[in-house]
Formats: sequence, C-alpha cells, structure tokens
Amino acid sequence: MFDRYSLKKGENIESIAKMFNTNVEILKDINNIYLDDQLRAGSDIIVPKNKDQYFNYYVIEQGDSLYKIARKYNINPELLASMNGLDSDDYIYPNQEILIPKSGYSYYITKEGDTIDTVSDIFKTNKNELLNNNPIIYLLSGQIIVKKNK
Repeated sequence: MFDRYSLKKGENIESIAKMFNTNVEILKDINNIYLDDQLRAGSDIIVPKNKDQYFNYYVIEQGDSLYKIARKYNINPELLASMNGLDSDDYIYPNQEILIPKSGYSYYITKEGDTIDTVSDIFKTNKNELLNNNPIIYLLSGQIIVKKNK
C-alpha cells in the first residue's frame, strides 16, 4: 500500500501530499517527520499507493466528530483516527478531508514489533495473500495493512 518516492528539487511536503492525493499530516506521520526542513531533494519518503482502491474520502461537516463518522460508516473509531494520522480525541475541522476505509477489506495499523508472521496471524491468512494485497510492507509503526475479504 506504500511506495518509496525520491524528492526532486523544489518539492515540499505540501506538493508531495497533493501529488499523491493525501494530506500533509498523514505523510509526516508515516515518515516520522517533525519539521518541514527535514526534507531535501534526493531524500526518500514513503507515500500512499493505490489509495483509491482501498479508501473513500469524506469531507468533514460542521458538527461532525470521529465517533459520529465512524458510526455512520460502521467502522471502529480508533481505526478511523489512526488511518488519518489522528488521535481519537483530536479536533476535526469543517472542510477537512479524511479517508474512510471501503467495505470488503480488513485493515490493520502496524505496531512496533510486528512481523509478517504476526500480521498474517491477525488476518488469519498466509504471507502470500498478505503480500498480494500489500506489495510493499515496511512494518513501520502506523502503516496500514489491508486484506481483501472473501
């Protein structure tokens, strides 16, 4: 679900986020970037791959909360928050765009110490199926791993 991208001269975190149809917070989170000046031409970062295949987009409306949105889409609020680089108690803003996981897939957010074997066990699948749905697995904390449900 992720690719490696090499930054070119003149690019910044905002332009990369726009190019890969994601948001700056997600890119910073999956790359452990705290300051914008950590990025330089030639640096490699992790970017989402085939995001449209696994996610829909939702634009926050006035009065929305992560719990309300999670209930509307019948998903775990903690998963929704993690997928969007948020904590479950973070404030969300009108017009902010977030990812909504599509039905028909199972999702897992990796934690420190996860291995292909432990994630395969969690999904109750074999390594090959896991790798078919996730061509690149870094097993960094916070990576989203997907499994197509049968």
